[in-house]
Amino acid sequence: MNTDFIKGVIVPILTPIDENEIIDEAKLRDQVDYVIDGGVLGILAFGSNGEFYVIEEDEMERGLKIMIHQSAGRVPVYFGIGAISTKKCCRLAKMAEEHGAAGISILQPMFLKPTEEELYLHFKTIAESVPELPVLLYNNPGRVGYTMSGNLVDRLATELPNIVGMKDTSGDITQTAEFIRRTRHTGFKVFGGKDTLLYASMCHGAVGGVCTAANFMPELITDVYNKYVSGDLEGSLEAQFKLNPVRLSMDPASFPVAAKDMANLRGRNVGLPYKPNLATPEGPVLNRIRKEMETAGLLD
Repeated sequence: MNTDFIKGVIVPILTPIDENEIIDEAKLRDQVDYVIDGGVLGILAFGSNGEFYVIEEDEMERGLKIMIHQSAGRVPVYFGIGAISTKKCCRLAKMAEEHGAAGISILQPMFLKPTEEELYLHFKTIAESVPELPVLLYNNPGRVGYTMSGNLVDRLATELPNIVGMKDTSGDITQTAEFIRRTRHTGFKVFGGKDTLLYASMCHGAVGGVCTAANFMPELITDVYNKYVSGDLEGSLEAQFKLNPVRLSMDPASFPVAAKDMANLRGRNVGLPYKPNLATPEGPVLNRIRKEMETAGLLD
């Protein structure tokens, strides 16, 4: 299975919606063009910042078709799966394959506290339902309440030929490095999942990052990656340091509201989050976001 294309900054693209919480096709197409023009090497449909957890399956299917059509082969489009049920995950995986997704990303089941064997069988079953499709694991302990172990990831990478990589959003660089160390014999590809740790992740062998920041400042986050792969390590680190204060200013806001707030501040007009979330109100949190964006030269 060719995985050469799996690299770089992949954006968990925002999902623009109208007042009825229906995907706004024109705005989504515009966002696809914006991030591609900004230098991303992949689009992840319905990741965490794409608000997958509130979107109905038929809307996901419609959105994926729009993104694949608009990207027109310029970059791969991956499909994020965050369902709890193994059966539903398989159904979504087959839908993504049918419409031409370049791969799928599977979050470990939330709300549950599965055993390692249960997790292994969950991922194995999904991967085997689409044996010709590249599969990326998605470790996000902050959102699901537990982490994948190095043993589990090593076993899946070794035993399932189409499980070819993962995104680690633990924020623990030691854990990211362990995933890389333990799977490097298989050609397994690890992406950093924290924008602030893109440089550090690549220093340990990550092939790139799945980066929220690419939705509203793609020129800054892709600069970290591009300078690193060109051998300009000092320049890459400086680019990381320029980005970090902006990215950290998001944290006091309600998740994942700040990504749409910041895109709108840059004139992207991506609309509001799905309810129950609301746009960040005027006040200290939004003031800090605005200040850091101004300091980084992102606002006129």
